[in-house]
Amino acid sequence: MKFETTALQDVLLIQPTLFGDERGFFMEVWNERSFRDAGLDLHFVQDNHSKSRRGTLRGLHYQREQPQGKLVRVLSGAVFDVAVDLRAQSPTFGRWLGVELSAQNKHMLWIPPGFAHGFYVLSPEAEFLYKCTEFYRPQFEVTLRWDDPTLAIRWPLCPGETPLVSPKDAAGIDFADAPTF
Repeated sequence: MKFETTALQDVLLIQPTLFGDERGFFMEVWNERSFRDAGLDLHFVQDNHSKSRRGTLRGLHYQREQPQGKLVRVLSGAVFDVAVDLRAQSPTFGRWLGVELSAQNKHMLWIPPGFAHGFYVLSPEAEFLYKCTEFYRPQFEVTLRWDDPTLAIRWPLCPGETPLVSPKDAAGIDFADAPTF
């Protein structure tokens, strides 16, 4: 696996090694030793799987207590995946990163605790998987506005279309009012 640093401190883009031939391919998506060798001593407690249609925007979510680290990837389709640094002492506090994750590129993103996370579906459908370092605790969940003017995330929205968001995501709070770490 190849672990690449990104513009956000501690967020890593991970490119699995792909072994393929005329039959298909094989790749490791999680290997505790490889991750530990890259400086990530992780313990996952929950796996999540979602399926969404084109134009769906999920996020930006985080837990103010018992924050989750997330290892995210796409099984089918493509998404624009976003992480926002909410760690007040971080040199990248308040900045965001957006990357395309797809079944085709097979990239994964490591988003450590202390970040908000969301994604926008670019393909007709997308199946999204993520491993979490903490259990989901709805009583601690915070949702940031996906269209917060301070963050100014450049979502690759279809021209003239409003993204499909849940009522919870539509009621997200401003970055300026968000609890940080």
